[in-house]
Amino acid sequence: MTQADDIGLEPDATPLAFAKPDRLHHELGAEYTGDGVHFAVFSENAEAIELSLFSDDGEEEVQRLELPRREGSIHSGFLPGLKPGQLYGYRAHGPYEPEQGHRFNPHKLLLDPYAREVSGTLKWDDALWGYDLLSGDDLTFDTRDSAPFMVKSVVQNPDFDWEGDAALRLPWTETIIYEAHVRGLTMTHPDVPEELRGTYAGMVCEPILDHLRKLGVSAIELLPCQFFLDDRSLLERGLSNYWGYQTLGYFAPETRFLQQGEGVPGAIRQFKEMVKRFHRVGIEVIMDVVYNHTAEGSERGPTLCFRGLDNAAYYVLSPDHPRYSFDQTGTGNTLSVAHPMVLRMVLDSLRYWVQVMHVDGFRFDLASTLGRQAAGFDREGTFFGAIRQDPILAGVKLIAEPWDVGEGGYQVGGFPAPFREWNDKFRDTVRGFWRGDGGLVGDLAGSLLGSPEQFNHSDRSPTSSVNFLAAHDGFTLKDCVSFNDKHNEANGENGADGHDHNLSANMGTEGATDDDDIRAARSQRRRNMIATMLLSQGVPMILSGDEIGNSQQGNNNVYCQDNETAWISWAERDDSFLDFVQRMVRFRLDHPVLAQETFLLGDAGDDGRTEVAWYQPDGREMDEAVWAETELRVLGLFIDHSARAAFLDDENIGALFIIVNAGDALDFTLPHPNGIAHWTRILDTASADPFSEDPCEGDVLAIPANSVCVYAPTAR
Repeated sequence: MTQADDIGLEPDATPLAFAKPDRLHHELGAEYTGDGVHFAVFSENAEAIELSLFSDDGEEEVQRLELPRREGSIHSGFLPGLKPGQLYGYRAHGPYEPEQGHRFNPHKLLLDPYAREVSGTLKWDDALWGYDLLSGDDLTFDTRDSAPFMVKSVVQNPDFDWEGDAALRLPWTETIIYEAHVRGLTMTHPDVPEELRGTYAGMVCEPILDHLRKLGVSAIELLPCQFFLDDRSLLERGLSNYWGYQTLGYFAPETRFLQQGEGVPGAIRQFKEMVKRFHRVGIEVIMDVVYNHTAEGSERGPTLCFRGLDNAAYYVLSPDHPRYSFDQTGTGNTLSVAHPMVLRMVLDSLRYWVQVMHVDGFRFDLASTLGRQAAGFDREGTFFGAIRQDPILAGVKLIAEPWDVGEGGYQVGGFPAPFREWNDKFRDTVRGFWRGDGGLVGDLAGSLLGSPEQFNHSDRSPTSSVNFLAAHDGFTLKDCVSFNDKHNEANGENGADGHDHNLSANMGTEGATDDDDIRAARSQRRRNMIATMLLSQGVPMILSGDEIGNSQQGNNNVYCQDNETAWISWAERDDSFLDFVQRMVRFRLDHPVLAQETFLLGDAGDDGRTEVAWYQPDGREMDEAVWAETELRVLGLFIDHSARAAFLDDENIGALFIIVNAGDALDFTLPHPNGIAHWTRILDTASADPFSEDPCEGDVLAIPANSVCVYAPTAR
């Protein structure tokens, strides 16, 4: 192997050669310097790394050069004269010893882990595997060149005019998250131009921004937008990887969301323009990121990037049999974030999206995996420590999906500050309570106060709890009140996929119906659930489409349905429910007592004022015997933060009384805590006009069945 081994060069072409860089480079990846490109890639077990350069169309490999410098397991070299737009990849030489965890194969072209942009579409072929796939024996060695089928890395120039754009850094107490998919949100919207549907540009066209502004959204949480792959098995079944949880390029925007056509900007610029436009209307951008596993699958998966560069360094392998991946994610592999250079890659990637792409935060898929040390999950582990001390990352929004499939992986409440966490206990409690399940009044009380049992420790805030009723994974809110069972037949897995713990009820018939009574009952339950979430301490998250009554026809696992099943059906928009959700979001923002930075406590303060009290229908405070009643379906909550808000003109402006009733109609006696003499009803989800104000005449009120009612103090 020589330093310049040119392949397929034109007869009059002059091969490029590495030169001594004019300065010290510390960045990994391909760094354009203005007079050339510096390449650097990590591999501690490779014997040599070759750089492969390709023609503009990616079809012809025009030159290979061995990276000449190696220090600290970083292979590097500087090529003068090279410019942005150059396509390239790597080939790694080293031992092919699968039983020792090493799977080097220079016949396989590898994506740069730090590639800022990716060119082309991966074409599934057996040549992408490092072994003879047909034989099924991963100890064999395959000599076919994978370059014709492989995507290529692209050298980039990061220059971009942000026009003064800066991070919004909105307080958690003012945050309303909207979880959305680029294609799902835009593909069927009638007012989104057809050429923008399914694109980053479509996400910020005026019809979408107008919808989000009216809804009151402050942050959009995008399903994976880092470069990911479609599983070969899905494509063979006529499906695709819709959700995107098969990441291969941690620095590159996903290409399927790009606007196409003559003269359109590149991937990086399109993504930046989206972020800039969101920021202009006051909406933060949170990215769903997948640093727990990659698209390469188990030891029997293809060799596309990390496996070929250094399988034993990038992945967690079985300690007893390193031939095999150690899978704690359910996807076939686990990224070895405990390795210092893999951890650096993750941190570099996060910082890149914050500093260069202006992203405001991250939601970490299967985040428990990131906290695993040798002894298991550790909230004081290396990854969390690195995040907390990082001056850039510690200040952005960080949200954990606090579980994985490994032993001890369920960690709701177990993450350190500044992380927030998806709270599935909140989801299950609210769904179960409004379904009429018994014994949940105590759990609901905790949910309304920000789940203190899970989060009131280690100086954490109620905003540590991200409260949601539905997410991309599972039933939509409408399906939760329309189906008893999942209906995932279209996924082609004979109903084996998707979980069965849906806590749903069809309320009389499975799926869509013309029965007016069933439709009314379903709408009422959805109003109650949305109201409960937006009246609870914590950070609310709305699944895109839930506000307009979107249905996935009972499919609770649309990971492979890039079609009308998963796309939001704007044509069936429920305007009445949309109006309710919009007004309910405004209601929350107008009552700051619903979004506190510290937990409200049940004990009276030094001034004798009560922050929190729970009441039963006869007007007395709850006691242990009543809490224990499994048939109880109603609860009254008094909350008051005026003792903490000395700036308030009226000492009772921060007080509310909330009644949640999942049972029959009943009389409820209003209490008079903190000297409050008079109440006005300001919300009744069972009313034809839910937000009309009605001063209370007397203390005993008729509370409708299956309703949420809220009262505010009034002076007379």
